[in-house]
Amino acid sequence: MPWKAVSPIDIYKLLPKTNCKKCGEENCMAFAVKLVNMETRLELCTPLLEEPKYRKNYEKLKEILTPPVREIELRSDKKVVKIGGEYVLHRHELTYINPPPIAIDVDDTMSKDELIKRINFAENFKYTYIGRELTLDLIAVRSVSNDPETFKKTVNFVATNTSLPLILCTLNPKVMEAGVSALPNGKPLLYAATRDNWSEMADIALKHKLPLAIFSPNDLDTLVSLAKTLLNIGVSEIALDPGTFVGFKGLRSTIDAFTMLRWKACNDDYQLAGYPLIGTPITAWKMVDGDAQTKAWWEMITASMLILRYADLLIMHSLEGWVYLPLVMLRFNIYTDPRKPVAVDPGLRIIGNPNEMSPVMLTGNFALTYYIVSGDIEAGKIDCYLLLADTEGIAVECAVPGRKLLPDNIAEIIKSSGVEKMVKHRILIIPGKAARLAGDIEDATGWRVLVGPLDSKDISKFIEEKWKPETIKQLMES
Repeated sequence: MPWKAVSPIDIYKLLPKTNCKKCGEENCMAFAVKLVNMETRLELCTPLLEEPKYRKNYEKLKEILTPPVREIELRSDKKVVKIGGEYVLHRHELTYINPPPIAIDVDDTMSKDELIKRINFAENFKYTYIGRELTLDLIAVRSVSNDPETFKKTVNFVATNTSLPLILCTLNPKVMEAGVSALPNGKPLLYAATRDNWSEMADIALKHKLPLAIFSPNDLDTLVSLAKTLLNIGVSEIALDPGTFVGFKGLRSTIDAFTMLRWKACNDDYQLAGYPLIGTPITAWKMVDGDAQTKAWWEMITASMLILRYADLLIMHSLEGWVYLPLVMLRFNIYTDPRKPVAVDPGLRIIGNPNEMSPVMLTGNFALTYYIVSGDIEAGKIDCYLLLADTEGIAVECAVPGRKLLPDNIAEIIKSSGVEKMVKHRILIIPGKAARLAGDIEDATGWRVLVGPLDSKDISKFIEEKWKPETIKQLMES
């Protein structure tokens, strides 16, 4: 059966009900609601962990709240990355929880200069998108030499020069053991166990208490069989790689495999499919004929498809910004909570160097709206005060009919922002899509209202034509 959300009341019944506030919430019911909405962690309720009388309740709550797709934490000394932890097949059913981290590969035949180049690319890749900083997440260290000592030295060098968690990639257990020994701290993912080496790889995972990936390309029966075997011998943190095949025919079989595994986990509660899925678009560099640009293009296409079809981790090779920019933007948009529009803090923004006669403009606090409007204002070299009303992150054209942009709230934001002390006039420019509210805004605020353009790209022209001394004087006197 598909996963169903549990009632906050059912959660509350198992909490201590002492309202101790140790979790950071005002009471246990508020904490229960946040647990149901995946907005907090059960471990923040410390009495459940510390007091023996709550132990059974903790175990019950943990079972209830455990997602169909198990979550794995990968750690370095400075960063934690989570993979898996998903509850639903379709985003609109709840939300997706952990955006799939993107790993850049290095291998043990590379020179130190090449290793540093690739590490720095992964560490320094940053793109600010509607107020959020989008980054890369992991380093995958591959053994190409198949020599334990060479791999050990490379793992140690990489770990010393990056803050990112690692994936150790080899099918040779002796090489894997050497790589793990180079990491006294942290929690890497071991990649990978196969039908030929699973016993030795399981021993390493159990010895060092590390998560283990299973690799069984184009063979789901073997994949889940290995998962069952590893689970029976005590390996609880498992990831699955059903193989990533690039090209028109290969991509279809890949997406089918990922979809089947996630469907079985979320809709059939099939435990052996309920583990994070690993995608390896890096295979484009071996499977695709052509130049480097063609291979990188196929890698990007494959990665984008896997983001949309349930991959919980991606291993990449390219060092081209154009490959990663669409991926991190796509990932951000797919993994935002559909119940909560992306918003910025309401309040006053000062753009340029406005003075006491500069225009005061209004818009909503939907993040995309803010960055488009402020960008158009800056592009037009307009010095102004921009007020962001709290529309609960909803765009103006929806906030007006949805009663999220209210005259009383606008009056409050004018007062609380202090903009009245910054300008001598009392004229507010509102979006053209909020024109129907003009009269009510004037009544609520005591300010005169100018209805601005429907599209923010026309703000510059609007200010040039309408914001003139004689117009301001006329409005202030009327």
